[in-house]
Amino acid sequence: MSIPLATYVHHLDPFAIQFTETFGIRWYGLAYVGGFFAAFLLLRWFVKLGASELKEEQVGDFVTIVALLGTMLGGRLGYMLLYNFGELAANPLSFFDFLGGGMSSHGGIAGMCLAAWGYARYTKKSWLGLGDNLVVVAPLGVFFGRIANFINGELFGRPTESSWAMKFPDELHELKATPGGGRDWVFSTESLRELAAKGKDLVPDLGAKVDHAVSAAIASGQNAHFAVVDLITEASRENEGFRALLGEMLTPRHPSQLYEAVVEGLLPFAVLLLIRLKWKNLYHGIITGIFFIIYAIGRIAVENFREPDAEHIMGLTRGQFYSTFMIGIGIAFLAFAFVRKRRNQLPA
Repeated sequence: MSIPLATYVHHLDPFAIQFTETFGIRWYGLAYVGGFFAAFLLLRWFVKLGASELKEEQVGDFVTIVALLGTMLGGRLGYMLLYNFGELAANPLSFFDFLGGGMSSHGGIAGMCLAAWGYARYTKKSWLGLGDNLVVVAPLGVFFGRIANFINGELFGRPTESSWAMKFPDELHELKATPGGGRDWVFSTESLRELAAKGKDLVPDLGAKVDHAVSAAIASGQNAHFAVVDLITEASRENEGFRALLGEMLTPRHPSQLYEAVVEGLLPFAVLLLIRLKWKNLYHGIITGIFFIIYAIGRIAVENFREPDAEHIMGLTRGQFYSTFMIGIGIAFLAFAFVRKRRNQLPA
């Protein structure tokens, strides 16, 4: 017997607390705070267990420099270079638009590595020793980030007929190729205006708001599509009947953000934590190498369920393509660990 498609239409609010129409505390920001706080607690615990070269009073500085500066700056720069280089080249100041979204996990990992290297050089600690503990806690940050992606309804999965499929209003932003080599909206602005008119009995003022947004955009020479999608999404979030109406237009998809939260976050964290606690004084670099390998394999696998958000490279999604290099880097870390054979030199 076939199982009917799930009809859940995503309607979670990206704001945990909202002060004005555009300003408030977002779940995405709280995900970073949660990741940094978890890193602080775990790294301090590793110090107490004798599995770290840091002193307990150094953990706060280490988390601030490595996790905050490395992850935030590295994640943003990675996104701009790997996924949105055209905008960065046209407008370098777009790099500082952190509130506009756009962070790369590959960039964040690279940023953490560089920041840890700088901290190790300054404090005369083992870079790989610090890194071994850092990569244990990093997957928790990935987990929180993917949960925030799900709450935001972004980075959704590919179409599926599975019974746990979900529908994401952010699909209204999707583009398609046109015969002339250009790109156009999958859902035209006009079709969204028709949807607003169709739902006039459910959300009486929606049609007028949409018409006003279109007129204002035309008058200012801007594209009205983004404003109209925001209005449609907000109406579906607040009105269950209109949400069902919108759901008729949307495609059932994999909730790939949740898959990624488990495969890229929880599973690596559990495996690496077990290794860290079982063998507290491994050669420096072994845990780092294992992290790079298992994260890359998980990312390559789960990308098969995620809707690509950029053009493919050599038949692979960008996430898969960049992850293949991580496997080689992980093997290099493992080889170096067994050649160098350095263990923790605990602080006095």
